[in-house]
Amino acid sequence: MAEAERIIGMPDIPDDRDEKAAVAGAPGVSGASGAAAAERPRGRRRIAVLFAVAAFAYALDLISKMIVVAKLEHHAPIEIVGDWLELNALRNPGAAFGFGQAFTIIFTVIAAAVIVVIVRLARKLYSLPWAIALGLLLGGALGNLTDRIFRWPGIFRGEVVDFIAPKGFAVFNLADSAIVCGGILIVLLSFRGLDPDGTVHKD
Repeated sequence: MAEAERIIGMPDIPDDRDEKAAVAGAPGVSGASGAAAAERPRGRRRIAVLFAVAAFAYALDLISKMIVVAKLEHHAPIEIVGDWLELNALRNPGAAFGFGQAFTIIFTVIAAAVIVVIVRLARKLYSLPWAIALGLLLGGALGNLTDRIFRWPGIFRGEVVDFIAPKGFAVFNLADSAIVCGGILIVLLSFRGLDPDGTVHKD
């Protein structure tokens, strides 16, 4: 059980020696204040992980779309694994995987709202797995929102570049993949009882 809690991000609980060291290093500061001060650097590290993952996912998505637009758009699909997996450049005015093509502006607003919520939640983030999951969501949302803002036919109505085409499935991009992976990880963490602040609860 202890090993499982360590893997999913159980918050570090300082022992008596840690509290005494904190108090000794800061005369006049209570043990609780010392523990709180020790938590702040750990929270900042989790926030750094969130934004590092988001930046990596966003950069991959942005670079891949630039290559696809320059090299693949208006060309025949490229087979990767026979006809089971192709690279096929398409423009998608809808949500992930081509759904809801008549509601481009609504999906733009939703993506912007998701980004704001994640940034606000980052202040209470003390769990490494949650930092990774939210980073994937943030990077993916930023990737598709960039298309919505800057691509044809206009601001907030831009069409998203999709190019990963499995046989018998909708065409998608790396931003969609990051969003799905982040969402799946969040579901798993919720089932495990791990909260973004690092606490573990049992229902």
